[in-house]
Amino acid sequence: MKTVLVTRPKDQAASFVRILEGYGLNSVVFPTIEIRPVPGWTIPDLETVDGFFFTSTNSINFFLEKLMLEAPEKLKTLQERKVWAVGKTTAQDLAKYGIVTQPIAKVADAVTMMEEIGIETISGHTFLFLRGSLSLGTIPEVIKKRGGRCIELTVYENLPPSLEEIIKVKTLLERGELSCLSFTSPSTAINFFEAMGTTALPEGIKVAAIGTTTAKALEKLGLDVDIIPESFDAQGFAKAIAEGL
Repeated sequence: MKTVLVTRPKDQAASFVRILEGYGLNSVVFPTIEIRPVPGWTIPDLETVDGFFFTSTNSINFFLEKLMLEAPEKLKTLQERKVWAVGKTTAQDLAKYGIVTQPIAKVADAVTMMEEIGIETISGHTFLFLRGSLSLGTIPEVIKKRGGRCIELTVYENLPPSLEEIIKVKTLLERGELSCLSFTSPSTAINFFEAMGTTALPEGIKVAAIGTTTAKALEKLGLDVDIIPESFDAQGFAKAIAEGL
């Protein structure tokens, strides 16, 4: 049975592992990032914000959890403002709070999302970007270029894997026991190869990226990406991996 390395955080990996199993694939879960809340941040004045950007479920979970605990009355502001989300899953998680998002880009990445927002929507307006510690900064850069103001609020941080887990995966790689390395974000890819200490891979191992942003991050590291799904979600990703192996 072919084995896929899953680099998602453990709390997000289980459903993807089950989908892979449905395609007859074995999985090894190796979270290259551990997600933890950033302490000490405060909820800004949301009334001065014209729009909000969420790029992951993590940004929703950590921001909304604090908001509902400390200032639940401010949820109404999010429900009334324009809100953008990267990907269907992120939009669905926001919908649980009664927050309606702008139309989801067909390609689920920040670059495509920003390309589809007109300059008139951004120019002269203020936006709040809820981010993780390893955000690439695409959203603030575009907002600035188009005459808008972006408030960046880091609500969670990404921590590297343990030495014990790193040694385990290195051993699997050396023994040729992994068929495919799967990456669901630029940070999972960057952290993985930093942990391995090299971008050199044994012959025959496939590299899979869930979307174009992740693929570009891998290419910047000097790697060839073998698998990119047509649909940038867990189901589409698993299917593409199964067909590519």
